Amino acid sequence: MADVLSVGVNLEAFAQAISAIQALRSSVSRVFDCLKDGMRNKETLEGREKAFIANFQDNLHSVNRDLNELERLSNLVGKPSENHPLHNSGLLSLDPVQDKTPLYSQLLQAYKWSNKLQYHAGLASGLLNQQSLKRSANQMGVSAKRRPKAQPTTLVLPPQYVDDVISRIDRMFPEMSIHLSRPNGTSAMLLVTLGKVLKVIVVMRSLFIDRTIVKGYNENVYAEDGKLDIWSKSNYQVFQKVTDHATTALLHYQLPQMPDVVVRSFMTWLRSYIKLFQAPCQRCGKFLQDGLPPTWRDFRTLEAFHDTCRQ
Repeated sequence: MADVLSVGVNLEAFAQAISAIQALRSSVSRVFDCLKDGMRNKETLEGREKAFIANFQDNLHSVNRDLNELERLSNLVGKPSENHPLHNSGLLSLDPVQDKTPLYSQLLQAYKWSNKLQYHAGLASGLLNQQSLKRSANQMGVSAKRRPKAQPTTLVLPPQYVDDVISRIDRMFPEMSIHLSRPNGTSAMLLVTLGKVLKVIVVMRSLFIDRTIVKGYNENVYAEDGKLDIWSKSNYQVFQKVTDHATTALLHYQLPQMPDVVVRSFMTWLRSYIKLFQAPCQRCGKFLQDGLPPTWRDFRTLEAFHDTCRQ
């Protein structure tokens, strides 16, 4: 016998009860077939009556047996638990007229949305608590001078460590070349060339990525002063789309305690664009939609999707 689940329903007994219902329906159908056929296949009237009565009694016994079996199984099925995520509001799902009163589906969406809001609020609270701006009353009274604000330790990393992380990532992907420069002090800027498909300018603050700009392989990525142009957009709509998706990826890959993992995950995701113009959409199977290839890459599977097909 299967274990009774937390919802209070014995699934094995439930499946047997369904089979018993089918057997009962078959028995009842045989009773009516017997009444419909009447007395046949006997020469004498007495023989026909005896055969009819015997067949009718057998069918009634079958109905009685199947009914008793169904009653026995119904006691084993159990009752479903009354606990529901929406409590009594869950009973609205029993309303047969969903088109006119879609209240239950709206409540369920609001419930899921509130759960996501609570989850993300908890993450934001944890990040903000790591960089608290509050000052105690004792600190205010000890010195009238304003103390210099201490830099968060997670953001201050030696340039040698940043160079080592970028060098290891560069060796991980042979089809991707990474050129590191520091035109404005200690903050690094990366020029990532992905095959002959595209170029990406990555602006970093220590080992945290602040901004990314994606351009075509043949587009100019330098300004007039010879430095990397971190403000101009690509002239092509396809690379503007990829830039937007890269910004979304920066918000997705967030792990302040391990910034090197974040950079490596982002570069792995960026490497999936090596077949930007060769991979079809995993949903519609087309290479082009509205004149654009699949510009979206899933954050987990790295599969290609059109911007409208990923929903």
